[in-house]
Amino acid sequence: MLERLNPEPRMRTCPRVVKRARHNSYRVKRPDDVSVTHANPPTIRLEGLLAAA
Repeated sequence: MLERLNPEPRMRTCPRVVKRARHNSYRVKRPDDVSVTHANPPTIRLEGLLAAA
């Protein structure tokens, strides 16, 4: 089982869309809605936090 572990996920983002219009708040998928593959993992920045004294 150890040889068949899940591979690392690709670093990509996809727009939140639906394939067909229904009663929800998401917009309908268009031909230009493609996933974006990123070269690096996301950077998390915390702003507005005070350092503990």
